[in-house]
Amino acid sequence: MTEQSMYGIGASATRFDSKNIYIRITDIDEKSRKLNYQNLTTPDELNNKYKLKRNDILFARTGASTGKSYIHKEEKDIYNYYFAGFLIKFEIDEQNNPLFIYQFTLTSKYNKWVKVMSVRSGQPGINSEEYAKLPLVLPNKLEQQKIAEFLDRFDQQIELEKQKIEILQQQKKGLLQSMFI
Repeated sequence: MTEQSMYGIGASATRFDSKNIYIRITDIDEKSRKLNYQNLTTPDELNNKYKLKRNDILFARTGASTGKSYIHKEEKDIYNYYFAGFLIKFEIDEQNNPLFIYQFTLTSKYNKWVKVMSVRSGQPGINSEEYAKLPLVLPNKLEQQKIAEFLDRFDQQIELEKQKIEILQQQKKGLLQSMFI
């Protein structure tokens, strides 16, 4: 399934330098699993070894967020993206579709696996070797691509609907303020 995995950089977060984004567990939205571009930071150490590439998948490895996933789509090419130490990066091999594998991480089956695997005395966690053994049924790459694209269209539509709702809420707020001056 993967070419390689690696743990993130153990750098400190510093003030955002407008170019280099430091992705930490808390920067990945719990529901949308997208990068939150508010309160961005930069790692105090820039090492290209920890720079994300398109379709890399990140997994949270410890704490309450264990199992949280993120697929890097390079939403904004003007930035360099680095990942923090409590995340594990997987590069998906050529025989598999990264978006298909990412979509699997949004399922109840995956969540059950995370609960079982992360049971520890003390703080929950899953290491890179355990993530690499994730039980996953993989159809051929063409099937994976079709499924991933189909599900991604749903995600895009959901995002559009959320934006429409946000606009309607702002319009309502404006109307209420003008009505009750």
